[in-house]
Amino acid sequence: MIIEFLEAQFLILTALMIVYLVRHYVFTIAVLNNTYKGKKAGVRRKATYEPIVSILIPARNEEQVIGRMLQRMTELTYSKNKMQIIVIDDASMDNTGKIVEEYAKNHGYIKVIHRVPKEWGKVKASALNAGLKYAKGDIIICFDADYYPQVDIIEKLVTEFVDPKVGGVQGRVTVLNEPQNIVTRLVALERVGGYRIDQQARDTLGLIPQLGGTAVAIRRKLLESLDGWDESILAEDTDLTFRVCLAGYKIRYVNDAECYEEAVENWRAYWKQRCRWAKGHMQCAFKHSLKVLNSNNLLLKEKIDGLLLLNVYFMPILVWISWIISVLLFFSGLPQWFNALLTSTPIFFYSFVGNFAPFFEVGIGAYLDGRTRACWLIPLLILTFLYNIVICTKAFTDLLISKIFGKRIITWDKTIHSGSGNSYIMK
Repeated sequence: MIIEFLEAQFLILTALMIVYLVRHYVFTIAVLNNTYKGKKAGVRRKATYEPIVSILIPARNEEQVIGRMLQRMTELTYSKNKMQIIVIDDASMDNTGKIVEEYAKNHGYIKVIHRVPKEWGKVKASALNAGLKYAKGDIIICFDADYYPQVDIIEKLVTEFVDPKVGGVQGRVTVLNEPQNIVTRLVALERVGGYRIDQQARDTLGLIPQLGGTAVAIRRKLLESLDGWDESILAEDTDLTFRVCLAGYKIRYVNDAECYEEAVENWRAYWKQRCRWAKGHMQCAFKHSLKVLNSNNLLLKEKIDGLLLLNVYFMPILVWISWIISVLLFFSGLPQWFNALLTSTPIFFYSFVGNFAPFFEVGIGAYLDGRTRACWLIPLLILTFLYNIVICTKAFTDLLISKIFGKRIITWDKTIHSGSGNSYIMK
């Protein structure tokens, strides 16, 4: 009886792996097909649209990078009389506030909001909501303090809002400090697969491109109707993605609207960042899965991909569970069908390196970007996948414990930025 139960579980897990495997193949082929037809990724702009925009930049203890970001804000080519920049100094204990104040004195379109410790919401969403109260623009655009956008990124993002059905727009994130070490290089590869292929494919196929925490634009009235960002969710960006779509709006992805990030520099920082992402994404899965399934505003294909996107951080956990089951079945005496499945295990293993960027997506993405040398590092993504198995398991365990004992897990365990990306910016 136990053997039959294990066999059934193994079959279910294998089927689920195949679904994700096929999904990634479809995404890759869709982007390749679009490219071979001569369509440049992310370029659809025909009409000129110049709404008033409010740019929100939440910052807590970001003295190493906030000056770089604000200097870039002054260099943006978008009309300054149609641009409002709101920096939320979220109870910083370093010189962040002083640096921002200096820029605000010299540039009238930069506004600073200083939050005292008792106002600090301990999550990024709290800081964003504080800034939203002062926003006057038709379009809200968010950047993290460590990012460095293209000078014309605003024009590229806002043009998509010519379509009244578009509620949110996401730009592409690439790694600024990629050459620094092996960790930053692997993060860069994950970003290539996640944006150049995954996000672009969702846009091309009419699915649900994911709004990120930076280089993202959304209609202010829509955001206000949704009561801003949910401060009970760690992944406020993923949560907003599905609230926008469930409200009947579309999200677009613009591949050539690039914004460069300062990636985590060591495995400890990678752990803290990805653990936060995993917890937040799992929260969104619990919150939105049934809503997506029952929504009247989503097409069937959007529902299917939406559910796969929501539950992607559970996959590393399910993969190691399938390995345990396969070992137990192996020593119990293998049935004929299991021999065939066992031979395919290496394929599933190698196809799940990284949460959002299986190796073929990374490889094709790097190829389309003309970065063939970077492909030599793709096998090392197995390390990040094994690491993510532990990370996602820990995240899920923390969520269960918090649910059982009523312990609050929501806190802005922010990534520490050293400013290493400064040396990679052309002066």
